[in-house]
Amino acid sequence: VQLVESGGGSVQAGGSLRLSCAASAVTDAANCMAWFRQAPGKEREGIARIYRNFARSADDPYYADSVKGRFTISRDNTGGMLYLQMNSLRPDDTGIYYCAKARPGYACSLQPAAFGSWGQGTQVTVS
Repeated sequence: VQLVESGGGSVQAGGSLRLSCAASAVTDAANCMAWFRQAPGKEREGIARIYRNFARSADDPYYADSVKGRFTISRDNTGGMLYLQMNSLRPDDTGIYYCAKARPGYACSLQPAAFGSWGQGTQVTVS
């Protein structure tokens, strides 16, 4: 499984960025996908996850309090893509952002241990 993030960059506080994550194949996108970030000197933090109920064709997003109301996670299941729309960015949003695919059988949470495949990360800098 290969996950490739893109869309990072430098932006001023209050600005927006949209991150994308491409799975190497549509079938590589799991029911549960998530975005994590890691700030310098800090542990990796889960910020948003999305669970796809394919039977009901419905997505269930969930956000960490730190990004709730500002970030939106979404997915395009036909193309194997995961997105993170980030608005009202703040300097403490700075970090490396990773997309991840959940391990089979794990609950769809924001815990890094529940995810077994990771992208290489994309840098987001807010000043």
